[in-house]
Amino acid sequence: MSKQSLKTFTLEEITDRHIGQPGTPKREAFDNELRLDLLGEAIKQARLDRKLTQEELGKLVGVQKAQISKLENSLTDARVETILKVFKALNAKISFSVEMKS
Repeated sequence: MSKQSLKTFTLEEITDRHIGQPGTPKREAFDNELRLDLLGEAIKQARLDRKLTQEELGKLVGVQKAQISKLENSLTDARVETILKVFKALNAKISFSVEMKS
């Protein structure tokens, strides 16, 4: 019985190969969409941790339940002001990281 070795790839290598290299329009769109998904999931998790419904959070923020749902499901490009209001209503600390490209 021969032993086959499997080549492993990093997520970055697979993304580069199948989505595109960093800096290309397709890769930028993919990365932006991924970040929105992570933000939506963070909002949802914080809301659930606070035991709030989407409607209750919407009332605290001053938006409709549908807007909270869209944020959580990354179906809309939200204004930064709205996102900040959501996290403030959730009494959640947020931080942004800016990476300067050379």
